[in-house]
Amino acid sequence: MLRINVSLLLFIVFFSFIYSSVRASVTYDDRAIVINGKRRILISGSIHYPRSTPEMWPDLIQKAKDGGLDVIETYVFWNGHEPSPGKFNFEGRYDLVKFIKLVQQAGLYVNLRIGPYVCAEWNFGGFPVWLKYVPGMEFRAGNQPFKVAMQGFVEKIVNMMKSGNLFEPQGGPIIMAQIENEYGPIEWEVGDPGKPYAKWAAEMAVGLDTGVPWIMCKQEDAPDPVIDTCNGFYCENFKPNKPYKPKMWTEVWTAWYTKFGGPVPRRPAEDVAFAVARFIQNNGSYFNYYMYHGGTNFGRTAAGRFIATSYDYDAPLDEYGLLNEPKYGHLRDLHKAIKLSEPALVSSYATVTWLGKNQEAHVYNSKSGLCAAFLSNYDPTFSVRVTFQNMLYDLPPWSVSILPDCKTAVYNTARISSRSSQMKMTSVGGGLSWESYSEETPSADDSDTISATGLWEQINVTRDSTDYLWYMTNVNIASDEGFLKNGKEPFLTVMSAGHALHVFINGQLSGTVYGGLDNPKLTYSSNVKLRAGINKISMLSVAVGLPNVGLHFETWNAGVLGPVTLSGLNEGTRDLTKQRWAYKVGMKGESLNLHTLSGSSSVEWAKDSFLAQKQPLTWYKATFDAPEGNDPLALDMRSMGKGQIWINGEGIGRHWPGYIAQGNCGECNYAGLYSEKKCHTNCGQPSQRWYHVPRSWLKPSGNLLVVFEEWGGDPTGISLVRRSTARVCADIVEGQPSLKNWLMATSGKSNNMQPKAHLWCSAGQKISNIEFASYGLPQGTCGNYREGSCHAHKSYDAFEKNCIGRQSCSVSVVPEVFGGDPCPNTSKKLSVEAICS
Repeated sequence: MLRINVSLLLFIVFFSFIYSSVRASVTYDDRAIVINGKRRILISGSIHYPRSTPEMWPDLIQKAKDGGLDVIETYVFWNGHEPSPGKFNFEGRYDLVKFIKLVQQAGLYVNLRIGPYVCAEWNFGGFPVWLKYVPGMEFRAGNQPFKVAMQGFVEKIVNMMKSGNLFEPQGGPIIMAQIENEYGPIEWEVGDPGKPYAKWAAEMAVGLDTGVPWIMCKQEDAPDPVIDTCNGFYCENFKPNKPYKPKMWTEVWTAWYTKFGGPVPRRPAEDVAFAVARFIQNNGSYFNYYMYHGGTNFGRTAAGRFIATSYDYDAPLDEYGLLNEPKYGHLRDLHKAIKLSEPALVSSYATVTWLGKNQEAHVYNSKSGLCAAFLSNYDPTFSVRVTFQNMLYDLPPWSVSILPDCKTAVYNTARISSRSSQMKMTSVGGGLSWESYSEETPSADDSDTISATGLWEQINVTRDSTDYLWYMTNVNIASDEGFLKNGKEPFLTVMSAGHALHVFINGQLSGTVYGGLDNPKLTYSSNVKLRAGINKISMLSVAVGLPNVGLHFETWNAGVLGPVTLSGLNEGTRDLTKQRWAYKVGMKGESLNLHTLSGSSSVEWAKDSFLAQKQPLTWYKATFDAPEGNDPLALDMRSMGKGQIWINGEGIGRHWPGYIAQGNCGECNYAGLYSEKKCHTNCGQPSQRWYHVPRSWLKPSGNLLVVFEEWGGDPTGISLVRRSTARVCADIVEGQPSLKNWLMATSGKSNNMQPKAHLWCSAGQKISNIEFASYGLPQGTCGNYREGSCHAHKSYDAFEKNCIGRQSCSVSVVPEVFGGDPCPNTSKKLSVEAICS
């Protein structure tokens, strides 16, 4: 009997242990997220599944893993999944379950940011347009219609994840989820009415019993057990709202988005690494790069009004999925250094001491004797030498050194030892053979229009099914009007809520105006040519994405809202606003599906000498064969103005190379506080010239390319290009051991801690030339190196001998390799640049 009871007791204990470990496999304490009883420093990166293709997902995920990530973070895009009420889409680029399972197969975790408001420079912030027209609707507020709709979608996603056993307690990869998104600033603006909604959202999410923690970013009053987290360029001083919650950073902004009319933002790898290292040294335990792969705003998914099709974000993986060096490699090495320090980090809090005016030491000591240290120099101008535990350390400006054993500085955020690279776009194939189809300018008398008195708001009419809405009216000019005799043309003024407007008078383009992200509203003011009798005014209003941020953005308007006036008449000024207007949704080519193979055959296209060029409202088509190889592809659209692009019926996105980037582009110093206004590039050039063409959208031959051009461009200037590595560089600081060599030395596999310069080109390429090499005191950056006051005369020799004709090579950075020490008793570095071809 005793044996039976003991056996039964052991079984109960064993079963209880298994059950409790499954049900409580993801928790948290004041120090970190705890997975299966183990605290973890978690490194995450955002990859948004609709901004790439399913065929790209495995490679992106594997590169993220190789880059040292533990977690993939993604939003869930409501308007992509439920384009109309109750009709769901989880296929193709929106196959969320497939994406999550691929992450799991790679051995990574998932942070599922359900929202369902996502912001993300995504059309309407992720909300479906039909939601705006639910009676009584008010976005992100405590009104019942919104809460019912929001809860319904969140439950839909959670139940789908549960049915697929995708939460970690079920054996899946999802270790946390997010409800709402950056609601704190909205709550602060609306005041007390916002607090009950935030509380309801948190309680609703927790009540879904996922078995994993929920988070709310930028939400200082996030109620227990929800964790509040930080978003921003820097979050080292952030503290969670309760002392028993871990310090988490859900968005480390790797740069900023590109907008049409604006320059392309970059953020130096040194500063991103500096921000992350400061966060970790200040007791941070989870951080996520926004973005790790930004990707592409395919079709009409770009929002924020005027957000570009490219969502590259200067991420570690570029828009095409290639490594963005040196950012990728520099952050990969940072992650290795953090992971080496992890046992000490999760076991204690930092002890902080000052080493100088702007220098600190953060030291972590575990009870088992483990030690890790961070040595920081916050001065943006001067390098310093500090003493730590009776040893000297050189700290560059604006940098953090990581010492996993409290002795050896294996990594410094300002010293890039990984390779750098510059990419090139090379035309492939011959010129394209184009055909054209010209849109007809509609008028108020057409039978396929709808008419009403007064001006209608655009989105209310189109329901965002298209960027385009025609506003048409007739103007009767008497034969005795004075301007017909004196030649002083009347003046037409049109006030519009944006975003672009083309004005046609009697079928002829009279003028075009457009706004920008900072000022989307616009005014058309110009003299117009009118004749005696009936004049047909046709205005094409163009939306460039719906708003994605702000208070009550569901109430914001687009289109021609007036007033519309005509001055310079005998009567003075005539108000056209409240007269009879006709409306037509979209372009004729859209209704005919000219972007598809079947639709394109429904009309007669002009070609050869009849090809329309530099004409507004023109459709172009061409066919081409897919280039050989696996290099990513793009379209060079620099000869065009504005419009949209399709490949085999798939929407590449909006093109707008005619919008030239305005701003201040110049030198970019990594040191000092970064903002979205710092380190701009591309000024005076098209904000976006190249448009990503996914390989998986192509057939071996007969691919249909369709371009709709609003402004008027020259299609013969469009070319298909491949993206590949142009040059690779390496910068190695003398005396700084590489992580790889340090690991080998500490494991007993090697006693050599001297660094090496590694160069490698893309697959299929070889190093054809050593453009620059200098061991000493070289200056500049990749693509712009120059010799300094100290230069070893044999700097080129080893690289030309070991690297030319090879895809990759390595050279030890020691004086004897370069003909001896060119300047003894001076800290030196090596810079080398190689051409790939």
